[in-house]
Amino acid sequence: MQSLPVDLVVEVFLGLYLGLLTGIVPAFVAGSLGFLVRYFSGVTLPGFGVVVLALSIASVQGGLLGLIEPTIAQSPRLLVAVLVVLMLALYAHNQGDKLGAELPRRLSLTSLRQRTLSADVVELVGSVGQVTVRPTGEIHDMEGYPPLSPDLRRTLKAGSWRLPADIPLSELESRLEERLRTDHDLADVDVEIDEQARATVIAAPPSGSLSRRVPPGQRAVSIATLVPTGLARGDEVSVRTGERSIIGTVLSARTDIDDEHETAVSETPVDDVATDGGEETEPPLPDAKPNAATAGGPGRVTVAVARRDVKSVLEAESPRLVVRSRGTSREFEAFALVKRSGYAIRRFTVGSAGADEPAPADEVTLLAVRRQGSETGGRRHGWVFGPGIERRLESGDEAFVAGPEDATEAYAEAMAR
Repeated sequence: MQSLPVDLVVEVFLGLYLGLLTGIVPAFVAGSLGFLVRYFSGVTLPGFGVVVLALSIASVQGGLLGLIEPTIAQSPRLLVAVLVVLMLALYAHNQGDKLGAELPRRLSLTSLRQRTLSADVVELVGSVGQVTVRPTGEIHDMEGYPPLSPDLRRTLKAGSWRLPADIPLSELESRLEERLRTDHDLADVDVEIDEQARATVIAAPPSGSLSRRVPPGQRAVSIATLVPTGLARGDEVSVRTGERSIIGTVLSARTDIDDEHETAVSETPVDDVATDGGEETEPPLPDAKPNAATAGGPGRVTVAVARRDVKSVLEAESPRLVVRSRGTSREFEAFALVKRSGYAIRRFTVGSAGADEPAPADEVTLLAVRRQGSETGGRRHGWVFGPGIERRLESGDEAFVAGPEDATEAYAEAMAR
């Protein structure tokens, strides 16, 4: 009589062991079916079907393992094992059904890359969120390019850039790469930004900056002449050599006044600068501004001219420069006409909630869209112009819309959420 409770406890533990051993496969099958049925059809798999399926799989598995024997079938351990198998199968089915109901139906590689910044690093400037991106660690050299110079590496490492905080990290990376390319004339740059606004920068130094600015079929020629005040890179000029006028584009310009100014800045004494007792720091270096306008006066100008005109420009004794007019900017004229008609143009980035908004109303016109593509890792494609854009706007797309000011503002705010 005293050995009966001990035998019962042993049978219970053996039943738990057998139930766990044979219940793993039925639980996996029940959970997978519950997830697939709920995700694709939105219907919950009935519990009775789960019980029948689990018992069928467990019986087949028990027969293969040699667990169905007369001694086991007539013992309490079989009942305990069956209960364990059913509980595991029903629990796995419940979790799979819950996962199928909560997982988004439309999942793409683009949405996976649309990570956003942490709320701790976002700064509110008025009603607009901004973030200050700073490099972390060392500035790495890009493979296949020469190493960065110490001054450029130091400048990039100490830099910081303010960017809008309401766009995905992939767009932040693209904008920072464009800014670094423009500000420092880098040959190539790759940036990765994490949720804490820390950037990992891989950059290549400028190489052949002048040759890359020369249009195909033209040559760069430097001439000593009187430089007009305000001349800058990109201006169109006429080089007058005697009776000829040769049209060219300014690639760079320097005057004697610019050289004297830089010499004065570099020779400014810094020994008399008072400190507050802290660590001594080196004076900041003047920023190089290759696009800055010249002060005017005698100097040298590098102009891109046609190949057939190179000899004429070089043989001229005293060439003169005449700046050509580009006329009124058509872009500004178009914006002025739109504003004069009582309409407004707004640019916005579609947010996660804005993707569910309906198409623009009749009074709001969609002018252009710049989309993201999964095949390019979330990078931007070119702008698509025209109102006949077929598919709807998705999260992360950039768009221009035009219409009455109130309707345009309301639509832009709704889409940017």
